[in-house]
Amino acid sequence: MTENQKHGLELSIDSSSQRPLKIGKTTDELFHGDEEEAETMNPKPGIQRYLVAVEYIGTRFYGSQQQPNCRTVVGALEEAFQKFIGQPVSVFCSSRTLPPHEPGVVHKAVNHFLQKHEGDVTVVDVRSVPNDFHARYKAQERTYFYRLVSGPEALSSFEKDRAWHVPETLNIGAMQEACKVLVGHHDFSSFRAAGCQANSPIRTLDELNVCEVASTPYFPTSMERKQRQGKEESEIEVPCSETCEVGFGIRRRHRCFVVTARARSFLYHQVRLMVGVLKAVGSGDLTVGDVGRILEAKNVSSARPMAPACGLYLGHVKYDLPPAPH
Repeated sequence: MTENQKHGLELSIDSSSQRPLKIGKTTDELFHGDEEEAETMNPKPGIQRYLVAVEYIGTRFYGSQQQPNCRTVVGALEEAFQKFIGQPVSVFCSSRTLPPHEPGVVHKAVNHFLQKHEGDVTVVDVRSVPNDFHARYKAQERTYFYRLVSGPEALSSFEKDRAWHVPETLNIGAMQEACKVLVGHHDFSSFRAAGCQANSPIRTLDELNVCEVASTPYFPTSMERKQRQGKEESEIEVPCSETCEVGFGIRRRHRCFVVTARARSFLYHQVRLMVGVLKAVGSGDLTVGDVGRILEAKNVSSARPMAPACGLYLGHVKYDLPPAPH
């Protein structure tokens, strides 16, 4: 994951499909779709299916799926793939196919055409997969990250649309205790936004934690550089923010927190709703006990306002794939 990544998509491409574009919601935690799509994706002779990992800055697009007269992620990818293979290509947010090419060739060629334009969509990996592979339904685990920056200073221009700016001081210890309440197998109805298409609110949350990291972009002072010399990475303290004396023209850094959520699947807006509750615990508006009561209420109206989309990153989707060829 890079700092510019807003959302990751695992998808592939079908150069011969003329079916209407059908895509799940990709602006949040789970691709919602219908099982019929997996059943109707029949392989064709002479066609290789690819799994393509994509990163993009979501705030620069009008969503992911194709829309008339709007710039979308799918539109940018379709344009780049068409320039690569010389014919129209339909992109779907699941596994698709192309005429056979080496994955490395697909990777370099598509990025070449993407970078010639806005450069805010990048293919980060391409793998050949079996013809029955489906990126949505074959996913074993998804990991999301959410970035919060805390402090009274105005948000840096470099952090705009990259994190949720919280002016209050956050109690990371209380937030970590609140995370423990939500980990496990639960009915997450209180963290399920309206419009969720999942059949059941029951999910198993394998990991939820919060840690403090250095704020970015971080440029160490001469004193900090000297302090880092000879130290292991684990020994380096996170730079101070609110209490540090800074010189003229030097921005006082925010504290930066990253929430990690890992599960096989998530409900619609589940991660952002959980972060909203964790932030309220960190600021003292809720207690750890309140988190348990919200979970037991099984009603989304009992949760705190949802965290904004700007801080959400899809970091990793785990598949059972053969080792990549060297």
